[in-house]
Amino acid sequence: MIGLLNHVAIVVPDLAAAVAMYRDALGGEVSEPQELPEHGVIVVFVNLPNSKIELLHPMGEGSPIASYLARNPDGGMHHMCFEVEDILAARDRLKEQGARVLGDGEPKNGAHGKPVLFLHPKDFAGTLIELEQV
Repeated sequence: MIGLLNHVAIVVPDLAAAVAMYRDALGGEVSEPQELPEHGVIVVFVNLPNSKIELLHPMGEGSPIASYLARNPDGGMHHMCFEVEDILAARDRLKEQGARVLGDGEPKNGAHGKPVLFLHPKDFAGTLIELEQV
């Protein structure tokens, strides 16, 4: 059911410093920051030959990422995103198997303008999973 690993998301307390580290120290190709108010985050993608790293930074105190940083002030890995061909079919299959879909269970547009859903980390070995329709 799952396809390629689309990205690994890392919450960062200082977006400019993280961009500089991935761009200057590691030589990564980084995107411009993109604000996603519906998700409460600012994102930057580091493009890799086989995947991406998504740097996440909160947009204000109400961001779910702000609460993550409150618990983990240095930041850290937040989620993994896998591609699926049909997000609704994937959601329904996973729910039938007992997985919990976060939010209202309906896909929302993600950073790539494609439908995404998040799955509860307790159902996936402690890891938050994002599904993105390709």
